[in-house]
Amino acid sequence: MSKPLQIVAAATLGLALLTGAVRAQAQAAPATAPAAPAVQPAAPDTLPLIHGRFTVQVVGHGPDVILIPGLSSSRDTFAALVKADAGRHRLHLVQLAGFAGTPAGDNAGGDKVAAPTVEAIAEYIREAKLKRPAVIGHSLGGESALMLAAHHPDLVSRVMVVDAFPFYALIFGKDQTPETAARQLAPWRDGMLKSDDASWRKASAAQTLALVTAPEHQREVQSWMLASDRAVTAHAFFELGTTDLRPELPKIAAPTTVLYAYNSFIPLPAAVMDANVAEMYAGLKSVKLIRVDDSRHFISFDKPERFVAEAERFLDGR
Repeated sequence: MSKPLQIVAAATLGLALLTGAVRAQAQAAPATAPAAPAVQPAAPDTLPLIHGRFTVQVVGHGPDVILIPGLSSSRDTFAALVKADAGRHRLHLVQLAGFAGTPAGDNAGGDKVAAPTVEAIAEYIREAKLKRPAVIGHSLGGESALMLAAHHPDLVSRVMVVDAFPFYALIFGKDQTPETAARQLAPWRDGMLKSDDASWRKASAAQTLALVTAPEHQREVQSWMLASDRAVTAHAFFELGTTDLRPELPKIAAPTTVLYAYNSFIPLPAAVMDANVAEMYAGLKSVKLIRVDDSRHFISFDKPERFVAEAERFLDGR
């Protein structure tokens, strides 16, 4: 992996969720930073757990679409799309156990979150007799969408990945493996597990600055983090950083669209960014790469009209 690609990996595609999480716990906010507003944890998710791994809210009618939010995130990540869709599709809005006020369920045990949740979603598709739904995933949800399409190619029709990355640990160097990444990330995971409430609040406030632009959305995202189970978040963080999906990409038969954020903080020309993202996803047979300018990690918040337009094109098969 080239040096510029390492810079991109560190600066975009949601790597604040990897690097920012632990760094923010260890460092105080800069003296010039404004005081974080008081943020309350998001309201509890009262929907029933499915297979102990997630809840789902179903809205609308028509072709089925599964939407999977990211690390510590709420299904409200997709609120703009739900509103714009106006019931034309049957949207299955997933929220992972342990995130954003959803009870931890079976995600409280073991060190894997995404992988068993993907299997639970596959079982949900079968049990609900969904006919090869489209899948849209953001961040950890994007990685989950890729995993679902690779492990169960018969179950999905198409995939949209929103600002996600096949192997996040490449920020540490081109020779990274899941094993070397695990050695580097284990202390970070353990630090998250040991963090006290005050440090956790400070970390969550710091992370949101890199994830989304508008202060009101920063507070919303922080409320999700504060309502997330600490252990589930730590283990999902570790899993995200040590999972290499590049060998799985050739197994994906579904047409795939990748939206990726680009903004002035990324120290690369747009053309170099585009080439590097193409390198990341070279293993996909049928992929459309779409850069979204002037956006941070939560494209659906920073550029809602663009996000909705691209999602609608994706759902229409265009």
